[in-house]
Amino acid sequence: PKCIPMSVCVCVCVSTMACTLLGVVQTEGGKVKGKNQNMGLLHSVDVFKGIPFADVPGRWELPKRHPGWDGVLQAIKYQKRCLQVTLLQLSSQGSEDCLYLNIHVPQGVSRGLPVMVYIFGGAFLLGASNDVPFLGNSLYDGNEMADRGGVIVVSVNYRVGSLGFLSTGDARMPGNYGLWDQHAAISWVKRNIEAFGGNPDNITIFGQSAGAASVNYQMLSPYSKGLFRRAISQCGVALSPWAIQLDPMATTKKVARKVGCRTTNEEEMLLCLKITDPVGITMAAKLNLPVMNLLEFTPVVDGDFIPDHPSRLFNNTADIDYLAGVNSMDGHLFAGVDVPSINQRRKETTNFIKRLIGQKGAEAIQSVYSMYSANWGSVPQQDMVKKTVTDIETDYLFLVPTQVALQLHAQHARGARTYSYLFDMKTRIPGLPSWVGAMHAEDVQYLFGKPFDKPLIYFPRHRDLSGYMIAYWTNFAKTGDPSRGSKVPTIWPPFTPSRHPYLVINSDITKSSVRYSPRPGDGRYTSRQETLNTWTDLDGSL
Repeated sequence: PKCIPMSVCVCVCVSTMACTLLGVVQTEGGKVKGKNQNMGLLHSVDVFKGIPFADVPGRWELPKRHPGWDGVLQAIKYQKRCLQVTLLQLSSQGSEDCLYLNIHVPQGVSRGLPVMVYIFGGAFLLGASNDVPFLGNSLYDGNEMADRGGVIVVSVNYRVGSLGFLSTGDARMPGNYGLWDQHAAISWVKRNIEAFGGNPDNITIFGQSAGAASVNYQMLSPYSKGLFRRAISQCGVALSPWAIQLDPMATTKKVARKVGCRTTNEEEMLLCLKITDPVGITMAAKLNLPVMNLLEFTPVVDGDFIPDHPSRLFNNTADIDYLAGVNSMDGHLFAGVDVPSINQRRKETTNFIKRLIGQKGAEAIQSVYSMYSANWGSVPQQDMVKKTVTDIETDYLFLVPTQVALQLHAQHARGARTYSYLFDMKTRIPGLPSWVGAMHAEDVQYLFGKPFDKPLIYFPRHRDLSGYMIAYWTNFAKTGDPSRGSKVPTIWPPFTPSRHPYLVINSDITKSSVRYSPRPGDGRYTSRQETLNTWTDLDGSL
């Protein structure tokens, strides 16, 4: 067989399969050369790591185009993450020179490939495009997804924490620098991906947690018009109460005090922050506890990239196909921080629930407590009570905002489609109570094909689930319909203004996996609409 000639490729034909291996690729900044990764018999992926998509950013300034380079950039290793706190928040890591992306291109397939751009999560505080070491490579390594799904996978860095999201709430320091970085990365992909064999008119952005909320923000921004075609939010949306700063100047003043910029003159304070050691500013940004107090270093309504409250911007999503969902126990990780007794066998939990809800204000206690305790009985079992704590945080932080976002998208859609899901594969984390389902971020390992990449630590059912997710997600990226393309176990119907189906995703997907009440678990507590109404009444941001 003959290879299709390409000016940027070296053609190598293996057996009867036309296999195009990318050699040196010309981008707008200069030439890049990656590595070819073998994925098995007649399968390989070309991997380009550490390509700059923007110049080194100025502090609290918008990203600028990279000036380019001479010669051939050897894109064979990941670059540093953006400056941030470590997981335990005891020190910092990373660099201000951090705006790089990575590209995974499957070989043995045609040109004009769909493109999927991944935005990582991490509370807008930490994370990177190559984050979470996973037995030798990154959890976000896109090789399996690219190879099995026949799509180009791109992962991107962006500024986080105080350097990415500090804001005065006005034009002096408008904020959202991390969102602007994401936008710059997607724009670079739009301008350059054709040279890698991708279709610049078929880009899907997807992300998890803070990355999922970021995906939603990118959809809502007027700057994104025509930039991408589809979007996927996994466990987070812009309407999530933790995903928006309502009083950014208060946070900025708190950071200023921590780093010694103590002054009542705001202009002097901002000047002091500009010249302060960036590590000190980074260490001043730490995660709040309890989690129900929410995050501080997050996007803001800046009147520009996000011109209004997210709930009023869904008209900008009318032409974007949207798929969104949550994990059945997304709230367990955070509930375990706020109420540690839920993971302790002999500890009593009931009294903690009112305290937890009370963080939303006294008016919340009676209505929410009554709704979630309705079926407990006079002497509730402690496992039931502990699961209720998880349900409360799952609903408030993830499920209800996602359902509202799906409704708003479906209401504003002009030909674009909407899809809803619930990921419900039982946790693989050892030592947790038997009632714990799918925790926050547990979906990511399956989407990125870890059961195939590391088969010895998974069972066949995990590979089934991984195959299903890759097929649904990449079908959606290719066609806008998760059921059309690669074979899937059942048809996933769209979410519409009048009908709200969702797909339960686990290793045993059948026709009965399509359901119509997105309350996680067994639906003991209340109807979907009552859950939505209760939380939206208590939180004006929804």
